[in-house]
Amino acid sequence: LEISGRLSRAVKRGPGFFLDGTPAHTDIACRAGQTLAFCLPDEPPTSVLPQPLPLTVCYEDEHAAVLYKPAGMAVHPTRGYPDGTLANAWLGCLQSRGQAGVFRPVTRLDCGTSGLVLCAKNAFSAPLLAKTAQKGYLALCEGEPDAPCGVVDAPIGLAEGSTVVRRVCAQGRPSRTQYAVLAAGGGLCLVGIRLLTGRTHQIRVHFAFLGCPLAGDGLYGGSRLRIARQALHCARVSFISPKDGLLHTVQAPLPPDMAALAGCIPGAQQALAGFWGAGGPGGSVP
Repeated sequence: LEISGRLSRAVKRGPGFFLDGTPAHTDIACRAGQTLAFCLPDEPPTSVLPQPLPLTVCYEDEHAAVLYKPAGMAVHPTRGYPDGTLANAWLGCLQSRGQAGVFRPVTRLDCGTSGLVLCAKNAFSAPLLAKTAQKGYLALCEGEPDAPCGVVDAPIGLAEGSTVVRRVCAQGRPSRTQYAVLAAGGGLCLVGIRLLTGRTHQIRVHFAFLGCPLAGDGLYGGSRLRIARQALHCARVSFISPKDGLLHTVQAPLPPDMAALAGCIPGAQQALAGFWGAGGPGGSVP
């Protein structure tokens, strides 16, 4: 069942594994048709403060939850964001249900990026969800890439003298971003994006490298005149849930600030309708 060694050791410290209802050691070979069962160990205590914050849960089952993160909210507490984060909101949600738990994000977003965050609800599901998760983004860029679609294959590393800013450099880590321009006009373009690797600031750095930074992204050369944050939104998350082994696709429409700016691009509404329609089977649209 792809149980990690760490989880297996934790299970052994509890009731252990059962094969067809009988306690079993992990060196026993299983036969087709047999049932392997185990109890998930208790989650470790969390230091994150539960807070009664507004939270949209776009999908949830026994193993996975997809949460909506608005722009301006950090995913988890840091020195600059000690509370008011998505983690605080999720734990507050669990507390209101009378449940305990931890915040275990499988995917993450920058504070200024809006959209969907996939979370595992236990240690068993976390590596399985991470293995199958795919994210689809929508971005509004200034100008337009030379090619209407393609893959940006350019390594990314820290800019010299900075602990925050990234740049394309030969010494960086391999980074690949697949994109397609969905509509363009008025000095902007609407782009659909899929990450083939997961580097910090990857989309922002790659589009600045192409000469068309994200609108509002002052850190990488974008103008903040028409939008106050980077115009980037995680619009789609697909994953196979350990609950049923089926592909689930969750989608989130553009937030008002990006929707208003997209309205300045001819054909953007029709392009967005096509994007939502390509969500794939098993879709759950909030």
